[in-house]
Amino acid sequence: MAPSRSYAVKALKSHPVVTGVVVALAASAILNRFLAKRAERRNPPTGRFITVDGVRLHYVERGTGSPLVLLHGNGSMIQDFESSGLIDLAAKSYRVIAFDRPGFGYSDRPRSTVWTPEAQADLINSALVQMGASQPLVLGHSWGTLVAVALALKYPRNIQALILASGYYYPTLRADVLILSQPAMPIIGDVLSHTISPIIGRLIWPLLLRKIFGPSPVPKKFGGFPEEMAMRPSQIGAAAAETALMIPAAKKFGKAYSHLKMPIVIVAGTEDRLIEPQQSARLHRDIVQSTLRRIPSMGHMVHQTATAQVMSAIDTVARQKNEAAGAIETNGQKQPLGSVVEFAAR
Repeated sequence: MAPSRSYAVKALKSHPVVTGVVVALAASAILNRFLAKRAERRNPPTGRFITVDGVRLHYVERGTGSPLVLLHGNGSMIQDFESSGLIDLAAKSYRVIAFDRPGFGYSDRPRSTVWTPEAQADLINSALVQMGASQPLVLGHSWGTLVAVALALKYPRNIQALILASGYYYPTLRADVLILSQPAMPIIGDVLSHTISPIIGRLIWPLLLRKIFGPSPVPKKFGGFPEEMAMRPSQIGAAAAETALMIPAAKKFGKAYSHLKMPIVIVAGTEDRLIEPQQSARLHRDIVQSTLRRIPSMGHMVHQTATAQVMSAIDTVARQKNEAAGAIETNGQKQPLGSVVEFAAR
């Protein structure tokens, strides 16, 4: 036995508590690896793959017509939009392209890149060019709104319009960021994401759902979302990294929103418990041509609990012909650009 290894073995034997911790961590890592592989066997890819700059992206494409790109939130994946019914609903009128963003679902997330909203925007834009999806409407939910905004700022001629739902747009003090970003730390984060974090994630999953859906109950259709896929170490690491990037990204974009000139509809639940609804109201004030749609009594997951209203927002921005002088039609009535529209949830 090598001297260093012999010394390590002796050290473990002389410290039974340390030995127990090491054994427990090793056992949990093996268990989490097994559960991750099982989750992937139970939930095989449902879409196609495209390789962009060496990064393999998984996406679902459905329907025909003008392209509509869907970008999910942090910790999520395509199945969020699938289970909501939004993909099937939108596919009746649009060519819907829903991506697993880097590190989520079945998309790669190379560690050589810091996956900021801008880096993800570059990747998504290149993928859309390869796919021949020009001038798409882009819908982002939650963290996905940051990628949607980055796309519109970096490639304004390529993006027709934005639908921004339940987004985080301005930096605020958030204790949850400090807690949830720990698996993104070098070395220690790897240990956490492969051992303790998946276990904790499973334990707090019901509490998380109550927070993001509240005050509405979790709809039965969300049962189609594969929780076990979200608890894979790789996806937990990606989610932690995006949590750590959230505030810096919002700070960077804070002064750039006025540069957005395309039609924009902002959708927000008035009872969002994850991100303050005031964020959406402030963004509406900063983007003069935007329309704000407030959905009473709805929380963060508006695409799940108010799917018809989100679909209506997509149709609204798609119908808009002339940003400068046009009026957009909502529920049979014309609404001027820059208006605030409030709906009763259905």
